[in-house]
Amino acid sequence: MKIYFAAAIRGGREYATTYHALIPYIETLAEVLTEHIGDRDLSAHGETSLTDTDIYSRDMEWVTASDAMIAEVTAPSLGVGYEIGRAVAAGTPVLCLFNSNSDGRLSAMISGNPEVKVESYGELAEAELAIREFIEQLMQCE
Repeated sequence: MKIYFAAAIRGGREYATTYHALIPYIETLAEVLTEHIGDRDLSAHGETSLTDTDIYSRDMEWVTASDAMIAEVTAPSLGVGYEIGRAVAAGTPVLCLFNSNSDGRLSAMISGNPEVKVESYGELAEAELAIREFIEQLMQCE
């Protein structure tokens, strides 16, 4: 199973430590196409060695090639919202994880979308459990 992991880059890297922890966990269950999202050296400037067009083309190929998307949506990100919208339009299952300890609120465009599974978590173990259950449910449907 191929997972597209989405999380904020240019929208802010304040949750990068969480991404860095979640990606290896997901990799114990499935292939992660976007493991670079968890790179601690990746800043809010993004991937400066690629053009925006190259990033868009590559990421849209990965969205299309993925069997499911897992998005950490605590930090608001236009790009992540766009990717979620494209995945939903393609019929790709989407799990969104929101850290309930944050001061922010999740966009109603995500939390109100019946095509998106949203799980709040306070501790990393809760996010991992949500991921495991999501992937296991998808594997049962294959």
